[in-house]
Amino acid sequence: MFTRSKERENKRKTSLTLLGFLILTWVSSIESRFVVEKNSLRVTSPDDVKGTYDSAIGNFGIPQYGGSMAGTVIYPKENNKGCKDFSDFSISFKKKPGQLPTFVLLDRGDCFFALKVWNAQQAGAAAVLVADDVDEALITMDTPEEDSVSAKYIENITIPSALIERSFGDTLKKAIKKGDMVNVNLDWREAVPHPDDRVEYELWTTSNDECGVKCEMLIGFMKEFKGAAQILEKGGYTQFTPHYITWYCPQAFTISKQCKSQCINHGRYCAPDPEQDFSRGYEGKDVVVENLRQLCVFKVANETRKPWVWWDYVTDFQIRCPMKDKKYNKDCAEGVIKSLGIDLKKIEKCMGDPEADSDNPVLKEEQEAQIGKGARGDVTILPTLVVNNHQYRGKLEKGAVLKAICSGFEETTEPGVCLSDEIETNECLDNNGGCWEDKVANATACKDTFRGRVCECPLVNGVQFQGDGYSLCKPNGPGKCKINHGGCWHESRHGQTFTACVDHEDTCKCPPGFKGDGVNSCEDIDECKEKLACQCSDCSCKNTWGSYDCSCSGDLLYMKDHDTCISKSAAQAKSTWAAVWLSLIGLGMIASGGYLFYKYRIRQYMDSEIRAIMAQYMPLDSQTEIVNHSDDRA
Repeated sequence: MFTRSKERENKRKTSLTLLGFLILTWVSSIESRFVVEKNSLRVTSPDDVKGTYDSAIGNFGIPQYGGSMAGTVIYPKENNKGCKDFSDFSISFKKKPGQLPTFVLLDRGDCFFALKVWNAQQAGAAAVLVADDVDEALITMDTPEEDSVSAKYIENITIPSALIERSFGDTLKKAIKKGDMVNVNLDWREAVPHPDDRVEYELWTTSNDECGVKCEMLIGFMKEFKGAAQILEKGGYTQFTPHYITWYCPQAFTISKQCKSQCINHGRYCAPDPEQDFSRGYEGKDVVVENLRQLCVFKVANETRKPWVWWDYVTDFQIRCPMKDKKYNKDCAEGVIKSLGIDLKKIEKCMGDPEADSDNPVLKEEQEAQIGKGARGDVTILPTLVVNNHQYRGKLEKGAVLKAICSGFEETTEPGVCLSDEIETNECLDNNGGCWEDKVANATACKDTFRGRVCECPLVNGVQFQGDGYSLCKPNGPGKCKINHGGCWHESRHGQTFTACVDHEDTCKCPPGFKGDGVNSCEDIDECKEKLACQCSDCSCKNTWGSYDCSCSGDLLYMKDHDTCISKSAAQAKSTWAAVWLSLIGLGMIASGGYLFYKYRIRQYMDSEIRAIMAQYMPLDSQTEIVNHSDDRA
């Protein structure tokens, strides 16, 4: 019994040793070159610390790709490594109204980077700076190894974080200790290059769905991001390429049980055992084969100019063919392929023979692609997202990733999906972002984008506002008076409304009966007092708002057009004569009409009758037919 147990233990150790050796072989074979993705940290005060410094973006949380964030740095007097809950020390980093967000400075050591950031976030921090505890080049703060405890808080980290050099951290601490207010600006606008109107990005992934928390996160992300990815691809805004990590088995172990179970093509292309147990479940080679199939799906779909179909296949495969249901196999995969209308024969041809003792062109290309080129380091972490040849750092979440991709477009060329609500910075919620606002018209110049808020005069109900967007925006063009009277003076009294707005005018002009600047005020003109109306000797004037009323004494009537008074009898006589003249004119028109009717209609008829009668007695030589309008009956 003891001998068998010891034998099993030795076999387990041998398997694990080989697995570790395979991983080391893969890492060394690609001559690893890890590139740290940085963002710019600019200190704006105090003066003796002012300047720009490098900081390494944490590989968790949500960096504000394409944007920037300003805040005040605080170094806690207690729990300065952030390994414990700050509430245990009655410490809060929540900002007060009108205050800049709080950036918490913590020391490296004693616990995971992610735990430090999580504890600071729980206490109200807007961002975290971790000061290195040794003098070395900056490194990327990564997530810890998978475990149920860390998984719960890692997926909920939403604030950005960055590692800074030890010397810079000491400088900040000294300034804070002196009582200086340390203000900094974290800038991610250059974290991703944005040279033109198309973004190229790639996702290094795996078909393995039994690798724990990271696999669950990856599957969830792909399902969530699929729609946005397909919109970008169909519109020609992006060029997406999926990749799969693979490595080879050392020559000395190619005939071993472990290599045979993890590799295809005689040890050339390998993947780790999904359960890390060679005695049960699926094998590493099953993962390699499905990875190869998914690569071929992309290649075939790309040849038909429908590369976005890859997203349909991988998400459908995850749903229909999971390892836990024992459906992770060729039959299930081919069922998905057929349902999507992909040519199965082309897929099989692309995959080749996994048992052949020769190179597979598709997988060999993947191994070469793992090696870093240019600004991109070697791909050593799964999953890895690369945008415009720069590795993405942060939480693999739809909004965060979309923001990173959108930051890769040249400014003003971003597609509509980049301006969606889910990736807005929501800066307009705080004091309207400092932009112009008209609460009456419910119009604002503040616009949230993934790059941060911008102040641009809006388009409201088809009317374009014009101005600087900060202190002034005025409606312009046709229809402008419908929106808060074009920003001009207006007032209503006794059911009457007067406005200084004129659609075809660029400026505000007080209406007749008023005087003023037309913007802030228009005062009623007293036409009676200023002798602008009712100047006849028999007139009496009464001023009204925006106009006037004139009346005449006795039985006189006021003629406004002539500004005079006339007697009622005269007015009646005048009306009578007017009626007579109108009647005469009417009779004249009727007579004229009768004359014209006679001239052009009756006379023509009479002429034709006369001609017919004369033709009976004096026939014309050229007349071949007599037109007779008389009745021929006896």
